[in-house]
Amino acid sequence: MSLKKRLWLILGPAVIAIVALLLFLVTPYKLKVNQEVLPGAAISQSANIFKGNAIKQAALSENYVAFMGSSELSRMDPFHPAVLAAKYKRPYRPFLLGAAGSQSLSHFFAMQGINSEISHKKVVFVISPQWFTKQGIDKNAFSYYYSNLQAVTWLKTAKPTVMNRHAAKRLLMMPSVHSDERIAHAVDTIARGQALSKGQLTYVKLKYNELSREDELFSSLHMNLRTQKLAKAAKQLPAEYSVEHLDKLAMEIGEKKTGNNPFRISDRFWNKRLKDNYRQLKGRQAKFNYLASPEYSDFELVLNQFALDKTDVLFVIPPVNRQWSQYTGLSLKMLAQFDNKIKYQLQSQGFNNIVDLSKDGDEKYFMQDTIHLGWRGWLKLDQAVKPFLTKKQPAPSYRINDYFYSQKWQNLQGDY
Repeated sequence: MSLKKRLWLILGPAVIAIVALLLFLVTPYKLKVNQEVLPGAAISQSANIFKGNAIKQAALSENYVAFMGSSELSRMDPFHPAVLAAKYKRPYRPFLLGAAGSQSLSHFFAMQGINSEISHKKVVFVISPQWFTKQGIDKNAFSYYYSNLQAVTWLKTAKPTVMNRHAAKRLLMMPSVHSDERIAHAVDTIARGQALSKGQLTYVKLKYNELSREDELFSSLHMNLRTQKLAKAAKQLPAEYSVEHLDKLAMEIGEKKTGNNPFRISDRFWNKRLKDNYRQLKGRQAKFNYLASPEYSDFELVLNQFALDKTDVLFVIPPVNRQWSQYTGLSLKMLAQFDNKIKYQLQSQGFNNIVDLSKDGDEKYFMQDTIHLGWRGWLKLDQAVKPFLTKKQPAPSYRINDYFYSQKWQNLQGDY
């Protein structure tokens, strides 16, 4: 046997396998998501799922509803939306998108893979006042929730509109996009108001196919498994849904869980995060300001995308723990001004479904900790979420105003 034949017998199978793998990665063939993964994925809040497309698309094509936000979604007590929906067999299941550190810009790019799935459908979106700081989203936090798949999914159809130009300029400020310079160059093209060249589009589409196959194969790995936690929480609820009885139960649970501090913060959070250093935090938030931030224009990206998708959105403005804010000096006047500013941005553009809980921070056991909804807070929110998601709503009519991308709006602290 010749040397060439011997080498082929040794190396040939490996070469064929590599070529087959490369062909698989660049073809548009789509792998089907295992439906058994969806219940766990919906409450996992895993970064892999947030950054990908496949599992989100599969779930939102069924009876799952996107609940978008950040760390508040992680507080899974018996009155959490996912627990109530499961316990009382609601016709919807929340799909939790976001965790600590995810803000408007992250959500905009995460939405790019599910625009079809949320088109003419409903979404619940929780707005955290704490996002609206002077610097806006932390670059490291953005990187944690960003993937090149998000970028190429967006670039495939991105035209140099006002929305896309703003998104491109913001993305170029983030170090993570520069992990692939050809993608970064395509983003820069949009930022400069130009359409992508044929060569750029070809690369973007091939990269999209490659990253989509990887997403389909690997996004369900390393999921946070929280199904047992949900089941345990649901067991604490009565068989029949009654707001009166549930509110009484929420009071009882809240009282049991908040016995070791004067701020009605959960004992577990207090012991882990505040007990040893809370004295150092007295008056430390007196200069906090949520009125001037690039986050307002990042939030406009999300609103703009919802309008294009004709998505009916229920926005939630949560409160802060009143006892804690008084201790730290966080200005109630500033929080009220934030509330007015964000509602003006919403309502002036036709986003009128708003659950404003901002004045409920002094209610007993409404908050689980300093800024996150707790037992009675989730229950009050459910009284708006349930009818919104189970009853037919009037079709929204949106009027996007590009003014909200301006630095003037970002920094405006007066009358609106």
